[in-house]
Amino acid sequence: MEIKQQLRLSQQLVMTPQLQQAIRLLQLSRLELIDEIRKELDANPVLADDDIDPRMRAKGTEAPTEMPIIGVTGEERIERLEDRQRAADSPTSQGDEKKAQEIDWEQFLENRTQQQALPANRGGFEEMPPIEASLTKQQSLVDHLKWQLQLSDFNEDERRFAELVLGNLDDNGFLDLKGIERDNGEKIPDLSIEDLAEAAGLDPEDAPEVLRIMQEWDPVGVCSRDLRECLRVQADVFNCDELELAIIDKHLHNLEKHNYQAIARDLKVPVEEVYEAVKEIQKLESRPARNFSETDEKSIAITPDVYVVKDGDKFTVTDNDRGVQRLYINEQLTKNLLKDPNAKDFIGEKLRNAQWLIRAIEQRRKTIIRVTECIVDKQRDFFEKGDAFLKPMILRDVAETVGMHESTISRVTTNKYVHTPQGLFELKYFFNSSIRRTGEEDIASESVKQSIKKIIEGEDKSNPLSDQAIVEILAKNDGIQIARRTVAKYREMLGILASSKRKKLF
Repeated sequence: MEIKQQLRLSQQLVMTPQLQQAIRLLQLSRLELIDEIRKELDANPVLADDDIDPRMRAKGTEAPTEMPIIGVTGEERIERLEDRQRAADSPTSQGDEKKAQEIDWEQFLENRTQQQALPANRGGFEEMPPIEASLTKQQSLVDHLKWQLQLSDFNEDERRFAELVLGNLDDNGFLDLKGIERDNGEKIPDLSIEDLAEAAGLDPEDAPEVLRIMQEWDPVGVCSRDLRECLRVQADVFNCDELELAIIDKHLHNLEKHNYQAIARDLKVPVEEVYEAVKEIQKLESRPARNFSETDEKSIAITPDVYVVKDGDKFTVTDNDRGVQRLYINEQLTKNLLKDPNAKDFIGEKLRNAQWLIRAIEQRRKTIIRVTECIVDKQRDFFEKGDAFLKPMILRDVAETVGMHESTISRVTTNKYVHTPQGLFELKYFFNSSIRRTGEEDIASESVKQSIKKIIEGEDKSNPLSDQAIVEILAKNDGIQIARRTVAKYREMLGILASSKRKKLF
């Protein structure tokens, strides 16, 4: 046993706070980046943007592209700011400041108040409504049902029960009372309408009647517990005949499989009558919330991070900095704080943090542009001709070209969007696995999906193509070698039903 000292030289990767901040900013989406910048502006008094930068207010000039104090040490930055402070205290600067102070601001504001307002009438109208009065928002299903609840004659207990029912509706408008499993593994048991009635202080015997009244609200069939109950409520309200009611009650599974012969045999009616009954049943709504949505898809807008524009024979990649604040150093506030000798350490730390943040944002912008340029170079045929010419590409292909790690490419392409001549796409869209083709180079899986979609769109609806038939068509027309189960997987990813459920007899 002895105590001794050793000198050892080694290399290791240290995750400094600056590196952690750069990695975190790299994977943020555009909206998250804007929110992060706003938080930093609130937390760091040294930072300023275009709206609050004193230099921009005083001079009215455009913001410089580079920080005048970036690239030097903290001591040099403080010394430069002190030199600027001494220059500002010179007689010439003091004379200019004195002239500015001689402006009679009270008189200026008084003159502004006495100015005549512009006439409000335009184009013959006495007064135009504000723009807010012209904007509309799509109403959600719950809001629509709450409006009907206010018009109902329910008592307080029934109203509380109805509110609990509305709070348990799923995206399709059905009453979902199934239990859920919590993070700790605890399983909450399934509920019933009687349980909701007890929680609302309503007699459980009255719960089915109140629920039935709600199911007849607009849209008819809402608040149903399953598809059969939804169709049955609509059938009762719209006075469907006995055969249609019997099909809904007993043969919904045969109706889904188009097994009309089995329905006719069981109900002992001609198959022609079953056809006519099914035509009427198909007019009923299987998803009451179809015309309602929690989010208005028309108002959802995605702002691209980069633009790909074709200029002659070349594609140019430019970043979209609109809406993202450009950060600078708030020199005026820094000068005022430097007057206090005790604030030097505080200002030096804030200046370093501001420099790291600005550099990280700039590095993020350059990395996104660099990766996008690599994608454009490898997927040039796609940008010129469309989806059918998308080539297989993985993260490693881009990582090796730009000299970065695959995890960095993954962070860059997540939640980042590019506007191209072919439309708006997420950068992740261009990474696809390869599918073999006979006699030609491999094709991207996304192109195969689009080919399957086009084949199904052009099929005979009365005799839809099976997955095996699609496999044969792809092999014959495009030379694509693909298994039947792969076609089924891609079809499900596209939201397309199987051939037995796509068949239309009427």
